[in-house]
Amino acid sequence: MKRKSGADERVPGEWTLPVAAAVNGIGTGMYVPFTLVFFHAVTGLSFPVVGAVLTATGLAGIAVLPLAGTAVDRYGAQRVLYVLYGVRVVGFALYPFAHSLAAFAVVALVTAAADRAYPAAQQSLIGEVASGSGRDRLQASTRALQNAGNGAGALLATLVISLAGSAGYACTAWGNALTFALAALLLRPLRPAGAVGAASGTGRVPVPGRAGAGYRLVLADRPFLIVTGANFLNALSYSALSVLFPLYLVEWLHGPAVLTGAAFTVNTVLCAVGGVAVGARVRRAGARRTRAAALGGALFATAFAALIALGTLRPGSGGVLGAALVAVVVVYTVGELIHSPAAQVLAVEAAPEEVRGRYLAAYQMSWSLAKAVAPSLFTALLALDGRAPWAVLVVTSALAAALLIRVERRLPAQVLRPLPLTRHPVSAPAAPLTPVIAQPEGIRS
Repeated sequence: MKRKSGADERVPGEWTLPVAAAVNGIGTGMYVPFTLVFFHAVTGLSFPVVGAVLTATGLAGIAVLPLAGTAVDRYGAQRVLYVLYGVRVVGFALYPFAHSLAAFAVVALVTAAADRAYPAAQQSLIGEVASGSGRDRLQASTRALQNAGNGAGALLATLVISLAGSAGYACTAWGNALTFALAALLLRPLRPAGAVGAASGTGRVPVPGRAGAGYRLVLADRPFLIVTGANFLNALSYSALSVLFPLYLVEWLHGPAVLTGAAFTVNTVLCAVGGVAVGARVRRAGARRTRAAALGGALFATAFAALIALGTLRPGSGGVLGAALVAVVVVYTVGELIHSPAAQVLAVEAAPEEVRGRYLAAYQMSWSLAKAVAPSLFTALLALDGRAPWAVLVVTSALAAALLIRVERRLPAQVLRPLPLTRHPVSAPAAPLTPVIAQPEGIRS
């Protein structure tokens, strides 16, 4: 199978990916900050019932990931994204009419399944569209614009609700559906390289001997499983800002709740403004993707250790506490900006092209499980001591960095960093299926 060079090659229409991600981010940002209130208002159900349904459907939605990965490998990531966008359009359009518990549960389950599958399909599409350092660049710009969209969506929802009152929640649900429809339309000009000249009519180029391997390839690939496990540990750090930080600030530091909003604002603005620049700086430095992801984890650990120190000192001055928390959030956010593109592209590069969907579905499982585990884990530790969850996160971040450094020697060179430009790449036949399973570290073409 032909392997693309490490050059930063551009595909016609690739600009649609970050732009569609920004529009998708607006829709997501319109309801994520107000999730419980949002669904309580549009369905009329009590907060405990809404919370229980969202938790149950969110966990159940994880089960669709293996199916989504198989669909990506069979039909192409772009087609799967169209389906996922369509499901979300219908789901959010129906929410204002889902007043009964059964109706809300059904719509929430279908929508949650599409939400869980979306990141894996999006990452697969980046793998189909770009190669080499282009993947790092496209990942950084896509994440930056998606973060900008999240912030804009939250502000838009706040404005609509303040002007329209309780009716504004239904308006934001329909507005959310509209953004998903627009994001799908924006992807139309995109022509992934793997879809050109496909003989099967499905938009994919069939590869003999590999299509039936399924998830056995993923389970046999120990280096990829280590990368996925390290990402689960780092994914807990991503949940800390939204789940743990507000509780820690109010319950342990006894700080004003307004600082939570300030922290989210700093994080969102830095991610939107600095994402592309930080990603470009890391690429120019020639850092291995494993080292960049490990550095991001180290910065997470530094920020968490600083929060332990703050929780021990408990400064009485609101100004001192506010300045210290802003500094911590800045360190945390820089770690996020370094870690996220490197870790995501590391997974894309480590996945064989013909089964990339299955690989990235398995990788996305680490994000979904971390989001499911984080609330109960953090609250249980917080009940013991306010500093306990941060101490655990210091350990998990350091362990993730160590795993990424250790797995380097088992990953091919093109996975660690883009290969030098080659003018005439040579096509090579796909390796037989049996050796691939026997030697998983050698399967990456």
